[in-house]
Amino acid sequence: MNIFNLLLAGVGGQGILLAAEVLGTAALSEGLNVRVSEIHGAAQRGGAVVSNIRIGERALAPTITEGTADMILGLEPLETLRNLKFASDKTLVIMSSEIIIPTGVYLKASEVPIPTLETILEKIRLFTGNVITVKASDLARKAGNILTRNIVLIGISAATGKLPMKTETLKRVIEELVPARYLEVNLKAFELGYDYVKSMR
Repeated sequence: MNIFNLLLAGVGGQGILLAAEVLGTAALSEGLNVRVSEIHGAAQRGGAVVSNIRIGERALAPTITEGTADMILGLEPLETLRNLKFASDKTLVIMSSEIIIPTGVYLKASEVPIPTLETILEKIRLFTGNVITVKASDLARKAGNILTRNIVLIGISAATGKLPMKTETLKRVIEELVPARYLEVNLKAFELGYDYVKSMR
């Protein structure tokens, strides 16, 4: 494998950084070359958070260039839309369908209307037809904690078979990184995300 480019996009509080740590650590534990970078603004106030993960022998720089993402994990539709410049017709987009409007955008909503989920999906499909949408918050609540939306999406990404890491490795890394008192709900969230994809086939 020369290179696999994965971009995570969402807002503060959705666990983007933990998700990036899980994915990056899983790649490292399998002996893969990996680069991880993070860009985040007012994360505590729901600001944009983006993480780039590049895996493979030729992954030398830490950031993804436009049009080269193999996979985008979008924890929030508006942030997924904002990062579509990194997609191509080969990109797999896995996106949570729950729109979370950042405060700054909400205050300007009368000037710039917030697009609907349908409009966002239409725009995504102009770039790629490979789109999986899920109401991750529902599966996270079913697991026992809405904060596990990030792990739900990791489970979904694992089930697609597109990641260069094994499912068993991802689960083991979750066990290593998540505090013991939260481990059960996180593993449940992973399984629910994984099963969501399997149920689509």
